[in-house]
Amino acid sequence: MNPALMMEVESSEGANVDPIEEIRMRTWARTNYAPASEREENWHPIILDEMTRKDEEVI
Repeated sequence: MNPALMMEVESSEGANVDPIEEIRMRTWARTNYAPASEREENWHPIILDEMTRKDEEVI
């Protein structure tokens, strides 16, 4: 995983992330999807949110 995408959670979801970076993070999260049991708690909230959204999609 790219260390830039594993920033520690410091405040609310997406804090201090510009819209372009958010799109990049969401795209990365979908491309590098990991099941919930394999996710790290310290991954950026945007990445966790996008993976959770993918979990909820109908197959």
